[in-house]
Amino acid sequence: MVALRKERMMVNDFLPWAEQQPERWELFDGIPTAMSPERVIYGDTKYRAARAFDAAIAKARVQCRFVLDSAAVRIDVRNSYQPDLLVYCGEPLAGDAIEVPAPVVVVEVLSPGNALTDLRDKLQGYFRIASIQHYLVVDPDKRLVIHHARGSDDRTSTRIVTAGQITLDPPGLSLSVADFFAPAAT
Repeated sequence: MVALRKERMMVNDFLPWAEQQPERWELFDGIPTAMSPERVIYGDTKYRAARAFDAAIAKARVQCRFVLDSAAVRIDVRNSYQPDLLVYCGEPLAGDAIEVPAPVVVVEVLSPGNALTDLRDKLQGYFRIASIQHYLVVDPDKRLVIHHARGSDDRTSTRIVTAGQITLDPPGLSLSVADFFAPAAT
């Protein structure tokens, strides 16, 4: 990620500005930050995660939707993240929405350039949003998912999953870890 040197921005000013840029941007502490180019494995993993969530939502028959790689999550007045994938529940958002106000699940796919941000800064930021119940960090190189789940009393539980199912309740979804990754080369 590359930070843009300019005055600190507020999210209300940042989102319309970012929508007009040819690159993807996030806002960290009021500083617009360009998102790095992606490796092929990164894009493939995002696609597979979207397919897994699409199937899980259909199977669970819950009134939820996934958004792939497009909408922002406002953390506070000076921070706005753009997760690789998110799930929200309830009525569908307008097609021209650029922000999801109450996501339930957020997913970030690790790459060498974003690991520290995803594992530290975004973890703290996402769980400041009351609606977020699950934060998944997907590592395509190690073929694992780090599942952070909101608990009671401001506690967050974390587990590293390399096989089997991940249950996200709420909203009542179950996903296979294998579905996040391309079949292993033999």
